[in-house]
Amino acid sequence: MHGKFTMAADNAPELKMDPANLYREEIFTDRKIGTLRVLTPVKSDSSADAARKVVYVGETQLMTPVGALPLAFEIEAESLGRAAEKFAEVAAVAVERAVKELQELRRQQSSSIVVPGAGGMGGMGGLGGMGGGKLQLP
Repeated sequence: MHGKFTMAADNAPELKMDPANLYREEIFTDRKIGTLRVLTPVKSDSSADAARKVVYVGETQLMTPVGALPLAFEIEAESLGRAAEKFAEVAAVAVERAVKELQELRRQQSSSIVVPGAGGMGGMGGLGGMGGGKLQLP
């Protein structure tokens, strides 16, 4: 949901907001499992824009061996209450997707090309270049 930066000719990001695509954001939480962000479409004068639908975004964290991985996922719902009811179901799909992505990253890392004795600390107790055969991931 965060903005995209467009690079201008002088390589500085263009920080222009789209006045036709504004939302008022409210955050709700049960103080246990996560938060719900309610994005209410508004016109540039801040009045509600009934022509566009409200967007519900669930947020939680997945604990991994290296720390918390934040997860955000859109919830199709017609009300805040219904979004809260669907939170667990949609979060489970987001967790499954994140786990598959992590497994794919791990698979890609393990199948990366390895170069024996290239760079680093060498093969014998870190004696730069003496010995050999120490594999290092790029």
